[in-house]
Amino acid sequence: MRAKISYAITAAVLVVYFVLVGSRGVMLIQSGTVLTVTFGVAVLILPVIGLWFLWKNTQFVRKANALAAALDAEGGLPVDELKRTPGGRIDRDSADEVFARRKAETEAAPDDWRSWFRLAIAYHDARDTPRARKAMQRAIALHEGRTVEA
Repeated sequence: MRAKISYAITAAVLVVYFVLVGSRGVMLIQSGTVLTVTFGVAVLILPVIGLWFLWKNTQFVRKANALAAALDAEGGLPVDELKRTPGGRIDRDSADEVFARRKAETEAAPDDWRSWFRLAIAYHDARDTPRARKAMQRAIALHEGRTVEA
């Protein structure tokens, strides 16, 4: 719940920022000179890109959470079996061991969104965020019935 509140606050702050920046862009365009109109258009592009990025991220999180709920309803969520250091961090060897099992499971069932979801969790636990995101995107695509390239 704490993560959802943090995300909502961050998203709200970003939207306010985008509105403020966008209003400055409009003001520059209204000035009417070639230079200010050029800068105004450039300034307006930034909030558009930011809003698009925020929207795509929010959609990704919503879809990943929906997969987690579906997997939980099936009783297929991975159990947290990782060893931790005294400070609470995940032990690297433990994460590597679980990752190897998840990778083998995914190789055995490459068209199963459940195995890709669990592999994404294993990547995340191994602190490989880019691969975790790609694995989760693949799980989402498979769940939605979209074709997935290798």
